[in-house]
Amino acid sequence: MANLSQVELQNLRHLIGAHETSYEKLNTYASQAVDPQIKQMFTKSAQDAMNTKQKLMSFLNG
Repeated sequence: MANLSQVELQNLRHLIGAHETSYEKLNTYASQAVDPQIKQMFTKSAQDAMNTKQKLMSFLNG
């Protein structure tokens, strides 16, 4: 792991949490959408949020 300061670590955790929350909300919106294009947009946005969360987590693991 890179030498992260306490502030950087706290910010990273905050960003990871925010992307996890976005992922959960977007998945919920996708499950409730009736229009296929809207459903697809929410599903893709949810996956993008999860991908970003995983990239951010790599800073903790790497």
